[in-house]
Amino acid sequence: MDEAHRVLERARSEGRRKLLEHESLRLCELYGLPVARYGLATSEDEAVALAKEIGFPVVLKVVSPDISHKTDVGGVVLGLMTLEDVRKAYRDIVTNVPARAPGSRITGVLVQKMAERDLEVIVGGIRDRVFGPVVMFGLGGIFVEVLKDVSFRVAPLSEADVEDMIREIRAYRVLEGYRGSPPRDLESLKKLILGLESMLSELDDIEAVDLNPIILYQRGRGALIVDARVILGEKP
Repeated sequence: MDEAHRVLERARSEGRRKLLEHESLRLCELYGLPVARYGLATSEDEAVALAKEIGFPVVLKVVSPDISHKTDVGGVVLGLMTLEDVRKAYRDIVTNVPARAPGSRITGVLVQKMAERDLEVIVGGIRDRVFGPVVMFGLGGIFVEVLKDVSFRVAPLSEADVEDMIREIRAYRVLEGYRGSPPRDLESLKKLILGLESMLSELDDIEAVDLNPIILYQRGRGALIVDARVILGEKP
């Protein structure tokens, strides 16, 4: 994929090992992974135009190679419902971030569709020095943070491997449907995991990928990646 390689080469040429958020989301799109609609704005008018095109509600997030925790520096505004809200949020971000993180470079502001809330899951991967690409899956929230309820598989993966990987977590019953909650769209989840495995296997410059959160909807409604993080390996 020429465009995928160009995304990575651009980051390298700018001395970055971490892709910017819109670059990470674009990489996901190129591998057929479902992402919440987004666009990069570099002005108020662009932000408004993107919000109109994407549809409300939207969220605005600062895009900067120097900022990891956007919320801490006033770089995230959620639940925007009108064009005037978008204008104000854009102004607030480009004012607050330089004040709270002096010297930080601002590439732009991500305008993204605010996904309907549902079950959060995490899919990620690393490039192990011995085993090569390794893929991880788990439920979000307390399941991964406290219970460490995740599963791992070494690439290449078959559909059967992915199904076993999903069933292996202790909270699998939540995915099947539990106490009135509907069963989740496991077919979409399987495709997403296989797509990430393809990305890691084909782009050997990638060291780590973290797709978190992914909103997994009930059966037939798919899944959406809300945040994506891609780290490149160190050059020898």
